[in-house]
Amino acid sequence: MADGVPGYPFPLADALSPPTEWARLRSADPVAAVRLPSGDEALLLTRYDDVRRVLSDPRCTRHSADAARATANEEGGVFGEQLTEDDLHQRWRGVILRAFSPKRVAAMRPRIEAMAEELVADMAKGGPPADLLASVGYPLPRWVICDQLGVPAPDYEKFAHWSDTMLNMTRYTQAEIDTAQAEFGAYFAAHIAAKRGDPGEDLISEFIRFTDDLDDRMSEAILIGTSQGLLVAGYETTASMIGKMVAVLLAEPGLWSRLCAEPGLVRTAVEEVLRFDANPGFGMPRYLSADVELADRVLPAGTTVVCSVGAANRDERAFPGADRIDPARTPNQHLAFGVGPHVCIGQTLAKVELCTVLEVLLRRFPALRLAEPVAALRVREGLVVGGLERVLVRW
Repeated sequence: MADGVPGYPFPLADALSPPTEWARLRSADPVAAVRLPSGDEALLLTRYDDVRRVLSDPRCTRHSADAARATANEEGGVFGEQLTEDDLHQRWRGVILRAFSPKRVAAMRPRIEAMAEELVADMAKGGPPADLLASVGYPLPRWVICDQLGVPAPDYEKFAHWSDTMLNMTRYTQAEIDTAQAEFGAYFAAHIAAKRGDPGEDLISEFIRFTDDLDDRMSEAILIGTSQGLLVAGYETTASMIGKMVAVLLAEPGLWSRLCAEPGLVRTAVEEVLRFDANPGFGMPRYLSADVELADRVLPAGTTVVCSVGAANRDERAFPGADRIDPARTPNQHLAFGVGPHVCIGQTLAKVELCTVLEVLLRRFPALRLAEPVAALRVREGLVVGGLERVLVRW
């Protein structure tokens, strides 16, 4: 901070509490200059209305060669250019949206519940204390997304390192990032080739059928990039959220008992935990392709902004009692999955997984509690999506 520009992301007060900077910036400096892990400078948005407006504005794009780099990865890491902001991109999103339609996700729910029951039963057999993340948080979403992509079960374990490399901003060197991305890409190139020869009902086969029907056939690079993106987003983000959800609910006195007594609150409780998340990670970067008026000032074209959805979701202007968790909060127009043309495609599936895990845990462990104090919980440093190192529980 030698030049007066603070480093971003901000450190947390503890694993479950928001950075002190959020409230100060919302009040005094809602469009604040920050220094990113790459060393580049950007503007941080912390108010709900400003964040929602930028995420909804088509002039605020996800990718540009001129944008500030979020990470040390020269290609931008998970924020690098994968699909262009054009009609092709929108058509491709349409295909993925159909793949994650509410009807299709609803059909998946019985299998998700069965897997959650199996994982929780195995955790119970091992006895307390148990790491909920290792026992349930990671295995469930990994199984779900790999199953949907048609990835063979023996290959599941290969993705942990690749996923962590693509989502960590500070842990890996450029050479390590390049190696992991090359290995990840080579795996999916071979997987896609195998599915072309022997298609099934999985998403990869569905994407291949769509691209084969196009006059301007999708490039193999986009198929590979989409497969990688879905696996990383569908695995790591949901896994991290399962751990944070359980930790937050157990840390609030009386809340777990209330949910056991009122299981009808599970859906709204999940939405509230998503809003309340103090450790959602980096945020959503956008590049302004035109001048945009925001917070009584004009931001010029060429500016990179970072939308802090975590700070926006704690904005009292949008959520009365924002720093208090309310499992019955309705309505709850949080921004955890974004909004507008780039809203998270997999949010329906993620919510089903979160609700299912919570329902199973409430049924099986009405006396569940944290096995260590909140102060002992540790954040996974540098992770784009936020997360905890472990969540030890007893019952």
